[in-house]
Amino acid sequence: MNMQTNTVMAPPPPKRLEEMKLPLVMMRDIILKTIFRKNVEMVSELAAAVCLPVPITQELVDMARTQRLLEATGTLNANNSNEMGYQLTDAGKARALDALAQSEYFGPMPVPLDVYYEQVKRQSVRNIQVTRDQLTGAMGHLVLPDSLLDHLGPAVSAGRSILMYGPPGNGKSSISNGIRDALGDKIYVPYAIEYASQVITVYDPIVHTKAGENIEDPNALRRVTRFDSRYVCCERPTVITGGELTTEMLDLVYNPTAKTYQAPLQLKSTGGIFIVDDLGRQKEPPQSIVNRWIVPLEEAKDILALQSGEKFEVPFDTLVIFSTNFHPNEIFDQAALRRIFFKIKIGGPNQENFLKIFAMVARKRKMPLDEATLVHLLKVKFPTIDNIYANYQPIFLIDQMIAICEFEGIPYQMSPDLIDRAWANMFVKDEHIVK
Repeated sequence: MNMQTNTVMAPPPPKRLEEMKLPLVMMRDIILKTIFRKNVEMVSELAAAVCLPVPITQELVDMARTQRLLEATGTLNANNSNEMGYQLTDAGKARALDALAQSEYFGPMPVPLDVYYEQVKRQSVRNIQVTRDQLTGAMGHLVLPDSLLDHLGPAVSAGRSILMYGPPGNGKSSISNGIRDALGDKIYVPYAIEYASQVITVYDPIVHTKAGENIEDPNALRRVTRFDSRYVCCERPTVITGGELTTEMLDLVYNPTAKTYQAPLQLKSTGGIFIVDDLGRQKEPPQSIVNRWIVPLEEAKDILALQSGEKFEVPFDTLVIFSTNFHPNEIFDQAALRRIFFKIKIGGPNQENFLKIFAMVARKRKMPLDEATLVHLLKVKFPTIDNIYANYQPIFLIDQMIAICEFEGIPYQMSPDLIDRAWANMFVKDEHIVK
């Protein structure tokens, strides 16, 4: 029976060996490699290690026994409901070593790419309907104009690409993270997927946050999982890259020692969000980066290549958010801009919202407000920069004043003099330095 986490249908556990849709030799070899590397003897322990139901694991063990690669130890283990133990024969050890020479992968049985496609459809980021209340709740720590949410809401619900642009320091990164928090539900991420007998690892603890463990029957021989335990129940993932992003990072990563592949960033972010922050600061021009995304953004599929040069399709199901301080017309041609579905300008706050942010930050930092200081800030300091407000300024100025107070050994306070000292650190004077 399929289980659900909120609106996402979980992958059902396989019931028969035929449902695995993996090459029998590959499954047998993963069993042998896992026994060799993890030194497990009981079928229940092996089933847990390869993330398969006990009956299917037993079928694979029986197949290996028939081929004289495994043998029963002849003893029953009282701690494991009198299970029979198994060990590798000499031929089994030789086969395990040969298989390890071909691929070091062992442990959780991979999910065939075709099977994974079906789960991606069940938990597609495009199936999410985000309400205004959800979006507002996720961004409650931000002071945003209602008009911005009017644009963001449909963009997030559509699950299509978003370009956020505007001057630096106005919360584009914070808004991106707020969008991630608004998604809210859980998805299922495979430990690894299989294509053409090649293993591609997907689950990455750095990217994926576990939301819960597989629930099992305490009786090991009757181990029951509520969903296919080759998957991990996770929060919807978020991958954030910045100036370090290169197009090579969007290709399969081959480990020549282990002879396995690691999924690229966009595949790891399937069902979640891929944030390209500071677009325009990368080594490669923004046009080249977006050109790499044209097919995925339009057709919801990506093309990857094995070491052999064979190319194959993988699902592309991620909400891509580009964030840049440049005007879009400066870094993209019109063809590229057409392929980015939503384009949202993130400007600075007006004076009213600036004061709200300033008061909110001061309250969090336990910095008492002072009316004379605020008047000095608005009437004396901001006119020197043409009254251009930015969201980062309150945090910067208050943290500067806190640092001064702590250095001087005085209670937290604000004054025109402290604002002047803090303001001096917010900008660098344009001057010629004699070398």
